[in-house]
Amino acid sequence: MVLVSFHLFSYTLLFFVVGMIKPKWALFFMKEPTRFLISSISIVAFMIAMTVYGEGHKQESLLAKKAAESAATVSAVPEVK
Repeated sequence: MVLVSFHLFSYTLLFFVVGMIKPKWALFFMKEPTRFLISSISIVAFMIAMTVYGEGHKQESLLAKKAAESAATVSAVPEVK
């Protein structure tokens, strides 16, 4: 999920830059796009990307913690039968 958030960050940045230069290119389906609309969409997309990054980072840290716990429970000394 962290990788997805980085992709969303880059798309948001590209959308913002292109939209600030030529709003008609970013919102090609509208007759009169404004820079305010571009910045509003970019802010929402940035917040979504930050949320996805936070959740992905939390998920990865939980998986790493579980892997460390399971590795610690395995004994290095073989059992005698």
